Amino acid sequence: MSGKLNSALLEAAVDDILAFAAGEEIDGAEGKVKGKKRNFTETIELQVTLKNYDPQRDKRFSGTFRLPNLPRPNLKCCMLGNAVHCEQADKIDVDSMSVDDLKKLNRNKKLVKKLAKRYDFFMASDNMIKQIPRLLGPGLTKAGKFPALLASGEDMQEKIDELKSTIKFQMKKVMCLNVAVGNVSMTKKEVIVNVQLAANFLASLLKKQWQNIGVMYIKSTMGPPQQIYF
Repeated sequence: MSGKLNSALLEAAVDDILAFAAGEEIDGAEGKVKGKKRNFTETIELQVTLKNYDPQRDKRFSGTFRLPNLPRPNLKCCMLGNAVHCEQADKIDVDSMSVDDLKKLNRNKKLVKKLAKRYDFFMASDNMIKQIPRLLGPGLTKAGKFPALLASGEDMQEKIDELKSTIKFQMKKVMCLNVAVGNVSMTKKEVIVNVQLAANFLASLLKKQWQNIGVMYIKSTMGPPQQIYF
């Protein structure tokens, strides 16, 4: 389960991140540094630099993985739905738009871009998903937010939680990757499990697995980075 990560090192790093976010003092590279409690929930990111990997020549990889503990509970979702789904969304306090609402945007690029910016992700009813490109043009796809499909019998809240917990590693032209693996309101154990699973999953996507990983850090939004893999 722990893969190649040193569990003592990982535990110490998570301790420091959570202590710093709580306003306590931790040992930094330059001596002691005092944390500060923020008035928002900081996200914890896994930051990775690859090595022995040529993005020009080697096969680009892409993979998604569902973490057991919800890393970013505050992500905003919008349901592009039929009447039934819009009604369900209303019940669980999720924003929704019907076909008529989407038609009002009139394929206006600026309005679609604004819509894409307003939400972290979208879902669409199965009988609507094919209409999205026709109704909105390529705007959501360009923003990397093409809607996830919600089938008629699926539980909407369960699907939203699944999407909020799913991380994606995608190799582009750069050797650095980062994904959200937790937040500072989680328990130490929850953070550690998420970090280990995310790291192992990334290694499984790589041609030479852990040999392609140079360094790995975890970092909270406002805290200093903590190295967990050398």
